Amino acid sequence: MILRNNKPPKSYNFVGLDVEALVYHDFFVKIDQWIEDKAGQSHHVAIINAYCAAMALKDPTLRKIYQEADLIAPDGKPFVYWLRSFLKKHCDQFDASSIVMQLAEASKKKEYSFYLYGGAPDVVETMKEKLEELYPHIRILGYHSPPFREPTPEEDQEICEEINQLKPDILCVGLGTPKQDYWIYSHKEKIKGSVFIPCGAIFDFFGGRVPRAPEWLSKLCLEWLYRLLGKDFKRLWYRYTIMNFIFLWNFFLQLTGRKYN
Repeated sequence: MILRNNKPPKSYNFVGLDVEALVYHDFFVKIDQWIEDKAGQSHHVAIINAYCAAMALKDPTLRKIYQEADLIAPDGKPFVYWLRSFLKKHCDQFDASSIVMQLAEASKKKEYSFYLYGGAPDVVETMKEKLEELYPHIRILGYHSPPFREPTPEEDQEICEEINQLKPDILCVGLGTPKQDYWIYSHKEKIKGSVFIPCGAIFDFFGGRVPRAPEWLSKLCLEWLYRLLGKDFKRLWYRYTIMNFIFLWNFFLQLTGRKYN
């Protein structure tokens, strides 16, 4: 990686995706700037782990969605450790749970408002109640559980109008990867003045469907193993085995100069 003007780079390219080394203080600065104009363009925060990067290798449209995001932040801890080591900069982990909890805590002073989109009806309702229990100051303006089928144009227009009327600062989208990424990309122009956060499993965590891994496992970068051995084994085994291998192989090719130069 070439340094320009003798300044250290702010991001590292992981198999075609420039992931930024960022701390939450700087993240809040970006959020505050983005939500100043509630009638202006919405913004997309993409959070990338090995699974996302591997899917983007196979899906040019998904890769385009990530590359056009306003910010690509590191989700997985291995990404965080690599960024800290290579860029010699402090970097926080931007997994969905941490982002939402950090934003909820910061909203005590900054008064961010939220809208929750995704999850089953009982899950998203429980998530709302849990967040309000943990953060009594939080302002959740509304929530919606979309149908499992593709919404009709009329249904989609109705929910966009509702969100635009409520004008939330933070729009938490919990449809699972990559469905939520496609939804965000197709709605950035329809919904104004919000920051889209892909929330994935956090709806299940806060909604009570799936327990979170113990903190000590998270510190050892083994949260994925806890989830793999849980109730979603059939869905996650391919993600944490084959897809992780695809990423690691391609990252090895990158490091040896055979790809992504």
